[in-house]
Amino acid sequence: MMIETVSWKNNAVVLIDQNALPMTLCYVACHSYQEVISAIKDLTVRGAPAIGVAAALASALGAAALPVLPPDKFRREFDKICAEIAQARPTARNLFWALERMKKCLDSVIASESNERSLVPSEAKKLLRMPRIAVSPERLLTMTKRKLIIEAKRICAEDIAVNRRMGENGSALIADGDNILTHCNAGALATAGYGTALGVLRAARNQGKALHVYVDETRPVLQGARLTAWELKKEKIPATLITDSMAGFLMQQGRVDKIIVGADRIAANGDAANKIGTYALAVLAAAHKIPFYIAAPLSTIDVSLKTGEAIPIEERPAGEVTHFRNVQTAPNGVKVYNPAFDITPARYISAIITEQGILKKPYVQSIRTLMKGSLR
Repeated sequence: MMIETVSWKNNAVVLIDQNALPMTLCYVACHSYQEVISAIKDLTVRGAPAIGVAAALASALGAAALPVLPPDKFRREFDKICAEIAQARPTARNLFWALERMKKCLDSVIASESNERSLVPSEAKKLLRMPRIAVSPERLLTMTKRKLIIEAKRICAEDIAVNRRMGENGSALIADGDNILTHCNAGALATAGYGTALGVLRAARNQGKALHVYVDETRPVLQGARLTAWELKKEKIPATLITDSMAGFLMQQGRVDKIIVGADRIAANGDAANKIGTYALAVLAAAHKIPFYIAAPLSTIDVSLKTGEAIPIEERPAGEVTHFRNVQTAPNGVKVYNPAFDITPARYISAIITEQGILKKPYVQSIRTLMKGSLR
């Protein structure tokens, strides 16, 4: 099953409405970058890689709506659009990575156009010494906007390819007959397609390995129950849904062989931010000597942050805890603390699975080596 979570169709950003799952599979078409921002904020689209792809497409959508402007003014307006998108969710590294890549694309296009303000004549015209043909500002702008759309689509396609490579790399860590615990949703719905942590499980299953997955429901928004369980059912991978508080008991009983989750941001030392509750699982895994793996693309790694203490943690609305599906489950006026993520220290992480290979401790060294290699 190939889920197309985020895509560009008919000059719109098309998203699976993840708030409607698992009961209804429907799509939302965003015709402005502001609509994409709203979709990111209200979790219509979620998961760090998917947010990154959506951000890239949103920036291209915003650029497409800009009027004819000189290159410097166009760049300033594009920066404003990207700044607005960047405010949507602060923890997901992929969002900022994608926007920076779109800015670099625009800079490259502007630099190229500044060097060639007219169409280059053919060799025949050169021989005939025919005059160069001027290109109108409108046409240059159209070309610029088209290149931004192409770059955003490329980011989307690359995400799927990256996930597949990550899955193949990580599948080596999965044994036939493993019982695996996962948290939140790190599947196709969290990416442009295929998935990070669930991508590893898909690859292992495709190699003929028998698997069983325990799915944490993942309070308070139930991404595990609503999304991961839905994906695994579609994939026909055996799965059992549990409440978050049952995980420790399962480990105590010896019913969990490995734990694999995704990540929203990874610091230079290997500390990782992921859905709230991940840290508790990692500590429990260490206590029970169970391997704890993270699967994430290189775009999730933020080498500018030395440790996880510097990772910004988003706080979500209180209503996510006091209500579910518009039904109130807590008394009026109760104080709520609702961080969306927590930080798992690197010492609890057995390995980090990426598209370029599997990182092992010490992560400061392995991350530095891998990131240097990826920039060559």
